[in-house]
Amino acid sequence: MFSITSNELMEIFSTNKRVAVVGLSNDPMRPSYFAGKYLQEHGFDIVPVNPNYQEILGEPCYPDLLSIPGKVDIVDLFQKPDRVMPFVRQAIEIGARVVWMQLTIINEEAAELARDAGLKVVMDRCMKIEYARLYGGLNYAGVNTRVISAKRPLFVNR
Repeated sequence: MFSITSNELMEIFSTNKRVAVVGLSNDPMRPSYFAGKYLQEHGFDIVPVNPNYQEILGEPCYPDLLSIPGKVDIVDLFQKPDRVMPFVRQAIEIGARVVWMQLTIINEEAAELARDAGLKVVMDRCMKIEYARLYGGLNYAGVNTRVISAKRPLFVNR
């Protein structure tokens, strides 16, 4: 399996600011919403990709990557591993620089396709957690409790 160093992650974060979040939910209790909101609050331009919504986090929502106007730097995938490949193909088509597959999402075939097209690939890692780990925010909302959970505190604001 391919691994990525902390220095490579820091380069990704420092040089790529527009993030298309595929599968972003409008529900504050969902991990995708929590991660998207955190990244937005830390300077990233979040582009929601979900055909079920018109707007998420105050941003217009798009049905797929091909519908997004302008460039996208990172495609952040909150999708099951068997649903990743079409989004990786779209990421290549729109000229994205990075494909990021969230925690528990591993698809070696999709990763190889992306790498062969010149994209950087991150798998089985959370953008929010990695950013916080590298830039000093792991205590935010209890992440530093040494207990990892998908449940979000009830006080998280929309």
